[in-house]
Amino acid sequence: MTSPSDLSAPDALHPVAMTVNGTAYTLEVPARRLLSDALRHDLGLTGTHVGCEHGVCGACTILVDGQPMRSCLLLTVSMDGAVLTTVEGLTEEGDRLGPVQQAFKDCHGLQCGFCTPGFLTTITAGLEGNPDPTHDEAREMIAGNLCRCTGYQNIVKSVLRAAEIRREGGSA
Repeated sequence: MTSPSDLSAPDALHPVAMTVNGTAYTLEVPARRLLSDALRHDLGLTGTHVGCEHGVCGACTILVDGQPMRSCLLLTVSMDGAVLTTVEGLTEEGDRLGPVQQAFKDCHGLQCGFCTPGFLTTITAGLEGNPDPTHDEAREMIAGNLCRCTGYQNIVKSVLRAAEIRREGGSA
C-alpha cells in the first residue's frame, strides 16, 4: 500500500551536475523533468525549441557528449556528468557565427527559424562524422528533422556550404 509520503516522492528534487556550452551547472530537479524544460526554463537557454514533444520533429535536438539527441525525450536526471551543447553553444569565440550557422545565413537555410536549432546541432554532429558529404549524404544527414516550411533545398545547400567553411578553417 502506498503511504502518503510515497505519493509526494515524484516531486522530490534530485541534484544533477552537467556542463552546458562550456559552463558547469548543478540543478535540483524532479525525476520527471524533461531536459528540454530544464534547458529552457531552469537555465534560460531558449534556443532549444520544443515542437512535437514526441521526438519526431527534431526541433529540440541538442548534442549530448557530441551526439545529437532529442532533449524532449530525455530526463534531466539522466544527464548527470554529461557535456551538452545547445544551439547557443555553436557560436564561436567573439560571438562569431559557427560554420553551420554561417552556412545557414549564406544559403538562406533559416526559413521561419523554428526548426533551425535542431538542424544546426544535427548538422554540426553530422559533419564531425562526415566532413565532406555529397548532396545525397547531406539529405540523409538531415532526414530526421522536419521543416514545416518545406525548405529542404536551402538546408541541403547549407550542409554543403558548412562543409566548405569547415574545410576553409572557420567562418566565412
